[in-house]
Parts: sequence; C-alpha cells; structure tokens
Amino acid sequence: MPKRTTFLRIDAHATFPLWMKVVALLFLCVFIYSSWNNYGLTNFLWFSCAGLIGAVLALCLESRMLASMMLLATFMADVVGWGGDFLFKLLMDWHPFGATRYMFDQRISTFSRVISLYHLIVPPLLAWMVHKLRYDTRALPAQTLCSTIILLLSYALTDPARNVNCVYGLGDQPQTYLPGWLWLVVVVVYVPVAFYLPVHLLLRRLGWHLKQNKEAELCKAE
Repeated sequence: MPKRTTFLRIDAHATFPLWMKVVALLFLCVFIYSSWNNYGLTNFLWFSCAGLIGAVLALCLESRMLASMMLLATFMADVVGWGGDFLFKLLMDWHPFGATRYMFDQRISTFSRVISLYHLIVPPLLAWMVHKLRYDTRALPAQTLCSTIILLLSYALTDPARNVNCVYGLGDQPQTYLPGWLWLVVVVVYVPVAFYLPVHLLLRRLGWHLKQNKEAELCKAE
C-alpha cells in the first residue's frame, strides 16, 4: 500500500522525530510573529527568512525536494555571508559583508537578536536532513526559479533603503553605476551561479544524490 503523507509524519516510516518537528514549528511561529510585528510582511522576502520557513516545512513534510532546495538557498548565504560576517565581527571587530551589524545594535531587542541565531542552525540542520533523505538534483533549477521570483518581488515591493537581497546594490546605498533593471538582472544570474551551483556540485561530488542502499532500486525493478 502507498504510504500516507501528512503534514506531520508520525507513522513508523517517519525519518525525523516528532519532537524535533514540534520544536521547529513552535520556533517558526515565534519567528513569524516577531518578524512580522517588527519589520512587516516584506521581511519574509529575505532569502534567509524564506529558507527558515522552507526548512521547517521540509522537516515536517519530510520532503526531499524542498530540503534540497533550502540547502542550496541557505548554505552559502547563511554560513559564508551571515556566519562569516558575524565571526569576523567577534574576532576582528569588522563586518566584511555588513550582514550582521544589527546583531550588535543595542537599539534592537536582545530577543530579536537571539532569534536571528537561526542563521547558524538552519544550514547544518538542512545538511543533516538532506544526507538522510538524499539530495534531489532537480533542486538546482527549482531553487533558481524560486530565487528569481523572490528577487523580482524584492525589487518591486521593498524600500530601496532596506536593500532586501541586495537588489538595489551592495552596501547601505543603492548603486548608481548601472541602470536598476540591469543590476537586478546581474543579481538574478549571480545568485544561482555563485551560491547554488557550488553546493549542487559539491553534493553530487560527495554522492549525496545517490541512494544509500539498493532497496529503492529493487523496488523500481519490481
């Protein structure tokens, strides 16, 4: 009989424990309330925010495809971009990317800053999930399409002063050396090439896209 899929997999075939899914859902509810209340609905257009939401959904649904997409979406952005910027500030008092200045801004509540530490937790969680579920190679084109939509919405709906996902330039001020639409095209192309493709190739190199055993192949043969 085919396995029954529900939002919270609690049957004997579930890959991830129920307590982990409940904790993740509770955290997501707190995050959504805090983020929406403090920064508005467009704050969820940030790649990291979308990655957190997608990661929790992938955990609860045990979706191989969604977990693979979110790993591509968050690994370079959160580990290198956010995590690297945070570490450089702690060790050298310098923000190379400017991604975590708000974490050291006393005007922002400690609660909000503590919640933001999810940037350090989501990528390894997704890596563990993908390792267990195996990497879905269709994630690269799917996440590329997803990021393109998010970037277009970021450009159309957000304030240039916030510069969500760098759609207006690098740094705090909008760039002026290219027409706005051309800069957006550059970002749309750059993100999947620089962020997603290296992780995709690494996962394939590690063999994470292959089955861990022959069981699935035998099922197909039958």
